[in-house]
Amino acid sequence: MEQQLSTNQEQPHPTDPESSRWRIIHYIFLLALCLLTGWLVYWIAQPFLKPILTAVLLAVVYYPLHRRWTRLVGNPHLAALCSTLTVLLTLVVPFILLGIALKRELGDLYLLLSQQSAQDGGWGPWLAHTSERLNQWLHGLIDAPDLDLQQILLEQLRKASATAFEDVATLLGNLAAFFVDGVISFFTLFFVFRDGGQLYDRVAAILPLRSGQIERLRIEIGRTITASVYGGLAVALSQGLLTGMAFLVLGIPSPVVWGMAAALFSFVPLVGPTMIWGPAAVILFIGGHWLKALVLLAWGAGVIGLADNIVRPYVISEQVRFYPLAIFIALLGGVQAFGLLGLFLGPVVLALAQALLTLIHEETELRRAADH
Repeated sequence: MEQQLSTNQEQPHPTDPESSRWRIIHYIFLLALCLLTGWLVYWIAQPFLKPILTAVLLAVVYYPLHRRWTRLVGNPHLAALCSTLTVLLTLVVPFILLGIALKRELGDLYLLLSQQSAQDGGWGPWLAHTSERLNQWLHGLIDAPDLDLQQILLEQLRKASATAFEDVATLLGNLAAFFVDGVISFFTLFFVFRDGGQLYDRVAAILPLRSGQIERLRIEIGRTITASVYGGLAVALSQGLLTGMAFLVLGIPSPVVWGMAAALFSFVPLVGPTMIWGPAAVILFIGGHWLKALVLLAWGAGVIGLADNIVRPYVISEQVRFYPLAIFIALLGGVQAFGLLGLFLGPVVLALAQALLTLIHEETELRRAADH
């Protein structure tokens, strides 16, 4: 009994300065430990952040579909599996069908070029004859007697052949990395569908915010992600239609297929549908259809290319009420920082910043009202 009393006497009272100092040290130690652990977690997960973020974005976009699957099957595991398979089919099947169609069209294009080259004795003489015609046309357009287009083309072909093996190895490595990232994304997507609600509750319990504030952040971020997806689809539809219309008017075969290809390539940052109409303009130019090539080049650079800079900011700003210039900067900066994901993460970061500033302003007003 005496030993217990002495022990109780040795423990500091909660209001003692020593106790307060100990709580501060304890809190600082826990905070430092959390920061260190967070840095280690980031270091471990950093190679997989893009596929994980992709899974989260897909889960937000397809959440209404997952909710229907949950009501239909009841079992959360089966519902998550059905939702993941549905996302996989909606994303992969169009690429497969378009790849088959493009393979057929590229094969027909190769046969057409082969027939044209056969009239000149094969690919080598045909390329030499074509480059000679282009060289004469350039000499007539500009006064450059030292310009030898054929020599330039041969030099570029030599450089391309010298680096072809490295390019193929890089391409194969990128395809392998893309496949691995895809597997990780869909594997993560299943667990996000299945356990997303519980994860959200755990994160909400940790954050030092009121439940209403957390819900507002969730709604704002979800709305921005959905608006970004709508903006991407609007750009894909507009650029696909503009490319298909140009191909139809200029008499290029299979305008629907190439329009669909341009729509898919619209999601590729910086390059976009240029990968479709650019080679088509070059082929028209080589084939002697210079006027059509110039028209397609002007239409692609002046109309198709600018659609991304006009349609996407407009659609996103209409959905989440952002200033269009801020959306434009967020898209460019997001693409530079995160690549393709930046088209979605850039507006999300902007929405999060705006929501946090709003919450800070509200808290400041509440404190001023309480002081008075």
